[in-house]
This record gives sequence, structure tokens and C-alpha cells, in this order.
Amino acid sequence: MYKTGFDNNKYLQMQSSRIKERINEFGGKLYLEFGGKLFDDYHASRVLPGFQPDSKLQMLLQLKDRAEIVVVISAEDIEKSKVRGDLGITYDYDVLRLIDAFTGRGLFVGSVVLTKYVSTPRVNAFEKKLEKAGIKSYRHYLIEGYPANISHIVSDEGYGKNDYIETSRELVVITAPGPGSGKMATCLSQLYHENKRGIKAGYAKFETFPIWNLPLNHPVNIAYEAATADLNDVNMIDPWHLEAYGKTTVNYNRDVEIFPVLKATFDKIYGECPYKSPTDMGVNMAGNCIFDDDAVCEAAKQEIIRRYYTACCNNLKNGNKNDEIYKLELLMENAKLTTADRKCAKAAEEIAQQTGQPAAAVELNDGTVITGKTSSLLGCASAMLLNALKHLGSIDDSVLLIVPEVIKPIQELKINHLGNKNPRLHTDEVLLALSVSAVSDKNAKKALEQLSYLKGCEMHSSVMISQVDENIIKHLGMHLTCSPKTDKKKAL
Repeated sequence: MYKTGFDNNKYLQMQSSRIKERINEFGGKLYLEFGGKLFDDYHASRVLPGFQPDSKLQMLLQLKDRAEIVVVISAEDIEKSKVRGDLGITYDYDVLRLIDAFTGRGLFVGSVVLTKYVSTPRVNAFEKKLEKAGIKSYRHYLIEGYPANISHIVSDEGYGKNDYIETSRELVVITAPGPGSGKMATCLSQLYHENKRGIKAGYAKFETFPIWNLPLNHPVNIAYEAATADLNDVNMIDPWHLEAYGKTTVNYNRDVEIFPVLKATFDKIYGECPYKSPTDMGVNMAGNCIFDDDAVCEAAKQEIIRRYYTACCNNLKNGNKNDEIYKLELLMENAKLTTADRKCAKAAEEIAQQTGQPAAAVELNDGTVITGKTSSLLGCASAMLLNALKHLGSIDDSVLLIVPEVIKPIQELKINHLGNKNPRLHTDEVLLALSVSAVSDKNAKKALEQLSYLKGCEMHSSVMISQVDENIIKHLGMHLTCSPKTDKKKAL
């Protein structure tokens, strides 16, 4: 059952104010490393109900006259055509998408930095594409001994070999398509170059998760570990902060491990480090904007279970992900969760056992669970979708929203002309048929009007559904999980 637990307006105000304070602390020039997704942070919106996916972007818009954006991408990721798992697009394509999205909202994108630069046909082609689009690009190189050999890194033979990024505003936001792109190294390289030019610039980090002022084993922080299980990120108490201030805060292993390097780099550039801990580096205010901890905890618990199901399905499709699954099982145990804590999954599995066929279930935002079973006309996801729309529209269960006379021609088209062997209608075909029926049928019209109420609902299928169905479910805004099983009886 969906309940809001996060005050988004308070967050926007507090976060922009905190960043302004940090700019002033460094005398007017700040390089801000942006972790996570800047304008489509769906993980945050799922585990912090009330957080809007574009909250970070909205916050930056309050600073747009003072800020410019630098997008970072690793040449290695370009060369191997690395793909964003959530969007299914390559990192180099996503850089262009990000630039269009930022500029379309009125933000200034200053340049793109290619880190770990090597000259290859793909990398060179990407640089030319940027040049053709009128976007400045800079090259940063692999540094021998990075990150341990500080004396070499902070020298003309280390950071000094990198291109100096020309910036014109006091807040420089360093963002990237995904992790491992080289955001922190880009910031530190700029501090070195700015210092050589007599400018004392600052560095700070904006990472939403883990939330530093929530307990280590809070479900929101465990959900972050679940989201990064494939990266082996581990939440931990920040030992530097504990020693310096006697206060317990939460950070994650990579920041804790790299802090001695960052501190030594600051010492080398400026003579001293302004921070005593990784937590000091951060400016995240999200933990101060939770007003219903129970709602947030429940949302985070569902995210942990969803991550487990997703990993299991990916393992069945692609293999070699056992370590990720083992970690997620441990996280679920730590959070005292089982798959039975997902109401829609429990309901779908019960119907599947009763019928011997694939089944699906959705938990609506009022807590009602609606199921759907496989038939000769409809797949389980399609049946569940129609049943949910009936319930939301207070339409009697006996009413046929799409009569067989409408379904049959679609099936004949699929089988006789489009080469399909499975005659059952997918969710996209059901919605099209429902739209046609709505022209003359008031119940079908009423059912269509309920689609927006499916956003944020939890859904489960007892088998892995087709990519077509999965895409439609995601477009409707439902949070989907599937049991890691295939429909062996389905005609291919």
C-alpha cells in the first residue's frame, strides 16, 4: 500500500541552501561530484516515497545562474559500448541524451571530459560527434600509480598532463552516465590545475545513498546495498568521522577507502585537507526530509525484494550472477525479509499453483490485491491488467471489456500474417483493443480512464513475462517482479 513518507519541497529548499553554503565555505568556486542519477533517479523515488525522480534537477534549477555541468565518460566505456541497465542505451549515447535533457531545462552544459583517454576509432568518432554538435571536449589520462602514488599523481606528470577544463561559473557539477566514470578524479585534477592558476577551488560530494544520518541497517540503506550488489559496495560506519567527532555516521566502502588518498591530495595541493572524514565531504540532506519512517521502511523493503527477484531472473537469462544473488539473500536476511513479504508475489504464486498456469497479481495503492490467470485469449499479465481496471472503475467482474469478436481478428493477424505462434494477447494488444472498444462501449472507456491509478503499484508474475509486456508495465509506472521461471507451456 503506497504511503508518502518524504517531503520533496523541504528537500529542494534544504539541499539548494546547503550547496550554497558549501560554495561560500570555499570562497566562491566549488566542484560538486554528483553521484547517482541526476534527473531520472527512480531508485530514490521508490525507496523514499514522495521523492520525485527529477528532484536533483529541480534543485539545480534553483542554482542555474550559478552552475554549469560537466559530463564525464570513460573512454573504456565508450570502447566496450557499456550499456545503462535501466535504460538499455550505451553510455556514449546517454551522454548526448543527458546534454539535451539539461540544456532543454535551461541548465548550462560546459563540456564533456573523456577519462582514461586512449585513441581508438570509437573514441575518436565520439569526439568528432561532440565537435559537430558544438560541445567542447577534454582528455584526461590514466595516471601510473593511481590512486596510491600521491607524489606522482599530484604533479605535472600526473594531473598536470590532463587537459584543464575551462569553466565560467562558481558551481561546477560533475556528473556521468554511471559509476566508475572518473568523476572524483576529474574534480581533483581540476583542483590541481586551479591551484596552479592561483585559484583555491573546493570539492564536495552529493551522493543520495547511503543516507549518512540514518542507521546502518535502516531498510533505505540496505536497499542501496541491494541496488549495488553487482558492484560489491558495502555500507559501513565512517571510521574517520567517528574518530574525529565521536559521532556515528554511515558511508560506503569506496569513499572510506579512497578518503586517505583524497586527504593526501588536498594536503599536497593546499597544504591541508578541509575535511576530517568522507561524511564531511557530503552535502546530502535527504535524511532530514523523511517525515514517515514506517512508509519509507516499507517502500525500501519492497525494493530489496524486487532487487532479489531481478537478480534471479537475470541469472536465469544470462548466468554467472550467483555472487550477486548470494549477497542479496544475505541482505534480505539482514532486513528480516522473505519473498512472502511481497503480497503480490504471494498471491500470484498461489493462483499459479491452483491453476497449473502462469499467473500475475498487482497490489493496488489502497492495498487491494488483484490477480489474473492465463487463458486461451489472454496472457496472465493482460488478464490481471483488465481485472485491475475493472476494480478501479467499479465495473462488475462479469462485464467483458473486450468481447471475443474483437480479440479473434487480432489473434488471426498475429498467427496468420505476423508469424507468431502464441495467440494470447499481450498487454499492448489488450490496451489497443480496449481503446477501440472504448469508442462505443462506456465500460471500456471507463476502464481506460483508470490507467493512471496503476502508477506506483506493486506487480508480480509467476513466470518471466515477455519483453513487450515488461515494457508496457514499466510505462504504466508499476513496480514489476517476476519469479525466475519460464512458461514451459507457452508456444514460442
